[in-house]
Amino acid sequence: MAIKRILAAVCLFLMPASAFASARVVIVNGNAPGVGFNDSTPVAPAGGNPGTTLGQQRLLAFQFAADVWGRTLDSSVPVLVLATFEPLTCSATSAVLGSAGARSIFANFPGAGLSPGALLPNTWHGGALANKRAGFDLDPASASDGGEDIRARFNSSLGAVDCLTGTGWYLGFDTNHGKNIDLVTVLLHEFAHGLGFQQFGSVTNGSLILDMADVYNVRMFDKTTGLYWPAMTNAQRVASAINSRRVIFDGTNVTEAIPAVLQLGTPLLRITTPVSLAGIYAVGAAAFGPALTQAGLSGSIVSALDAADGAGPSTTDGCSAITNPGQVAGNIALVDRGTCGFVVKVKNAQNAGAIAVVVADNAAGGPPAGLGGVDPTITIPSVRITLADGNAVKAQLASGVAGTLGLDMLVRAGADEAGKALLNAPNPVQPGSSISHWDPIAARNQLMEPAINGDLTHQVAPPEDLTLPLLRDIGWFPDRDLDGLADNLDSCQTSDLRGTVFVGSVDTGVANVLFTSGCTIGDLIAREAAGAGNHGAFVSGVAHLLNDLKSAGLITGAQKGVIQSTAAKSSLP
Repeated sequence: MAIKRILAAVCLFLMPASAFASARVVIVNGNAPGVGFNDSTPVAPAGGNPGTTLGQQRLLAFQFAADVWGRTLDSSVPVLVLATFEPLTCSATSAVLGSAGARSIFANFPGAGLSPGALLPNTWHGGALANKRAGFDLDPASASDGGEDIRARFNSSLGAVDCLTGTGWYLGFDTNHGKNIDLVTVLLHEFAHGLGFQQFGSVTNGSLILDMADVYNVRMFDKTTGLYWPAMTNAQRVASAINSRRVIFDGTNVTEAIPAVLQLGTPLLRITTPVSLAGIYAVGAAAFGPALTQAGLSGSIVSALDAADGAGPSTTDGCSAITNPGQVAGNIALVDRGTCGFVVKVKNAQNAGAIAVVVADNAAGGPPAGLGGVDPTITIPSVRITLADGNAVKAQLASGVAGTLGLDMLVRAGADEAGKALLNAPNPVQPGSSISHWDPIAARNQLMEPAINGDLTHQVAPPEDLTLPLLRDIGWFPDRDLDGLADNLDSCQTSDLRGTVFVGSVDTGVANVLFTSGCTIGDLIAREAAGAGNHGAFVSGVAHLLNDLKSAGLITGAQKGVIQSTAAKSSLP
């Protein structure tokens, strides 16, 4: 029996009568009557969502996503999410789907009981994470607010005219969203930001709040400067935020998970002729159509022409039927980004006989983002290249350009050559997106890329996803019994945390003490029962245990007598 080792470093903590075996993520409805979650428009149940009104289905989808995170993370303090559905920024072809983030941040906070407190000194933690590590609510409800940890806003106008027209929310739980946008997936993404998948420094001026780092950016490393973000000047952080594919997240849990999650093979365009263009060009792969392969797909790159009409004002935007199918057929079609969706451009080129499509960006910057959209009838691969690369290719089309679209099988898509996860660092900077997401080159597609891909599941952990490993790296340690001690340090990972000592089903009324080992008196008695060959051996073992506890001053003689008598009268083991 290891009682003396357990008592060697003892703390006295009285535990509550019960504890949750996971985190409770609670949705707080912030909408006014009749709107958002309170919209009474009748709807039919869909995809496992049993709600009968639009508002009810929205709220049930929110709670479904909240419960996914609740089952994934451990915290003895409930996570409160103040949520609303409201009109957000929209156009006919784009829309802000939603947003969420921490409502408060904390540094240098203590831990109650066995809870460890702050991960690092002088380092910011989002409210939900801080509460988890403190073991108590650092920001309880006040007269001015309800003490919520996360603020979430989602677009109630989605699918209406001039708000991503024709594409609405799918409120089911089964991912069968078709051409609509899966609300649960977007919720899982945004809630992850509120749980800590975000850094709090400015990506536009490089400043840190009160000149202090946070638990996310202490793991951010720039391969050009060789510095972590907290060690940089403001100017260096500004430059790093647009240092495309040169900024990594250097967390142990994320790095260890990458081989199981990300696929070998980084998408690229290798131009072979003319010599003046020859080389490797970064591409953003499409979320639709077949993936690029190691063998690659080779051909001449030709401009796909179409009518300048109401579908698209340019003869190179691919928004209408291709007018030069004789040149396009059997080749790689080049079209310009703009006006219509990517799936429209690629489908038109496919109809003209193209074997692949390269979409040239219409705005400066890099790296080239992926192509979003859903169309199961597309059977050819497609990618995006930067404006600068597109212009270089166009300048040589008259003399003939040839290349291969394929995968670099030495590097995992979404990681650097050393196997570290790439962070999203587009140029120009995109506040709200830059740095606090994975690079969109990742494959398989990741929940925390800046755009929501249609093939995402509702998984947040390996082997499908890297979100949970990142949250582990910033301080969300596993703690199955919610005693505040990480499972890898806990000698009793499923402790009896009732406030008083039970022997079998009998309550002795003696305070149940939690030791720094993560075990309670109740655990030690249960261990004696599990190891004893008969009732006599159990009673003898309990007697030795109680003598040690009394000698250490942890129980009185009277308490020892109560527990000993209860054990003797029990039918254990």
